[in-house]
Amino acid sequence: MSSASAPLGGPIGGEPPVQTAQFLSERYGPSYKWLVTISGMVGVVSMVLAMTTVNVAVPDVMGAFGIGQDKAQWMSSAYMATMTAGMLINAWVANVLGERRTFVGALCFFSIGALLGGTAPTEDTLILARMLQGFSAGIAQPLVMSTIFTVFPADRRGSAMGVFGLGVVFAPAIGPTLGGMMIEYFSWHYVFFISLPFCVLAAILGMLFMPTRPFPKEIPPFDWLGFGLLCLGLLGLMTGIADGQREGWSSDTIVLRLCVGAISSVAFVLWELYTPRAMLDVRIFANLEFSAAATIAFIFGAGMMGSTYVMPVFVQTAIGFTPLLAGLMMMPAGVMLAFIFPLAGRMADAIPASTMIIGGLLLFSTGFAFMCTADVDTTFWSLVGMVMISRLGLGFINPSLNASSLKALPAEKVRQGAGVANFMRQLGGAFGINLMVAFFEVRTRFHADALTGTQDWGNRTTSRLVTLVEQLMQRSGLPYQQQKAGAYDYLGVMLQAKAQMLAFSDTFIIVGVVGLLALVPAAMLSRSQRRARAGAWR
Repeated sequence: MSSASAPLGGPIGGEPPVQTAQFLSERYGPSYKWLVTISGMVGVVSMVLAMTTVNVAVPDVMGAFGIGQDKAQWMSSAYMATMTAGMLINAWVANVLGERRTFVGALCFFSIGALLGGTAPTEDTLILARMLQGFSAGIAQPLVMSTIFTVFPADRRGSAMGVFGLGVVFAPAIGPTLGGMMIEYFSWHYVFFISLPFCVLAAILGMLFMPTRPFPKEIPPFDWLGFGLLCLGLLGLMTGIADGQREGWSSDTIVLRLCVGAISSVAFVLWELYTPRAMLDVRIFANLEFSAAATIAFIFGAGMMGSTYVMPVFVQTAIGFTPLLAGLMMMPAGVMLAFIFPLAGRMADAIPASTMIIGGLLLFSTGFAFMCTADVDTTFWSLVGMVMISRLGLGFINPSLNASSLKALPAEKVRQGAGVANFMRQLGGAFGINLMVAFFEVRTRFHADALTGTQDWGNRTTSRLVTLVEQLMQRSGLPYQQQKAGAYDYLGVMLQAKAQMLAFSDTFIIVGVVGLLALVPAAMLSRSQRRARAGAWR
């Protein structure tokens, strides 16, 4: 038999067979589809764990490197931004290297990032490690989903994706708690090592069960210019927003970064409209219903990832929770989501998607309306309840949002639509963390200046506090010269703590308002769906 007529997956002369999905299905039988699902799920769980565990380590990292929120937030936002970019290059890499090499290679680079993050001597090294992890996760996660979709028959894909989704939801539920335990009993460095055992196991399973393909005779073309413009746009906008408070919003550096980011983003959209090899089909936004769903997806991603970052930081820095207690606070809401997702999926089949989305947005905003009242006297279980209300809203939004974004498109556009909707969600997550921290920094400075302006000799409360602190220091035996200096230092600490508490409250308010603003595209989606149903009845 000549090489031209050799069957795909069969041997050519003395060469070993190419282990395609068909070949592996014949080798392992009916159980193969579940073997490859478990292989991919273990890898994705390791990456989702790494995405969520680091949030409880933010205060410790800030203390270790002597940095502020504007720098520490890059541990999460850099991960999300590079993950967004990795998703767009995923299909090209898989076509060149095949599923197995891509999956195992992504796990290897992800593990290198974990080791680099856990041993990072500087904050810049730590951010670089997170970028490497995020890019690897962006390549691996869509690959796993498409592989599972391929190996299952059409009538079993729903159950397979349900099992896969359960794993993806369960990882964020336990991630903050595992991270808190590592910090509580070891140090923040070990937070980065949690995912390594899962990576090793996933790589072994991937070598056995992930399908592969021969290398292509010609490397397929890729939209490198579009990819470069996207990366430049993300870099310019996100670094400009993150460093604006520290370097000054009107400084030459920040203005240049924001301008370069904005121009690159516009150029990316125009280029994607022009090039025949577009990696992101922006023409799909001409569909009004899909555009509304994509806007909600962006806000959904921003709210979910931004709140996942800011809430553990709030309870540790403002209320005084330990990292373990902060992780435990997030756990009940994550476990609840594991049960809510299947229920919400069934409800989405019986209730209009726009109704589910509007209800979810209202619950999300209500949760943050309660959060803005939290202070040092708020109990642990009250905070758990507030988090659960906001997460319940997200649980109702997600299934309906996925369904409505794809139902709005013709069959030939569904695949591109799924990629664009996922891209918008991840992009929202990256900018959500970035913008929340920038807003928090601005409001902290505002409240600190406002509170400082009230501290004069006419403020009897301040005078009484300074006198009482001086008396306490006198009783403790401190010299007279240090008593007044110590009292004023204590006053400064109290003012800064109060400014941060007020800034967190403002941040929670703005998150709730953004959730309410998403009601506008949700209403557009509802009207569009009503028109579609009315047209169908005619």
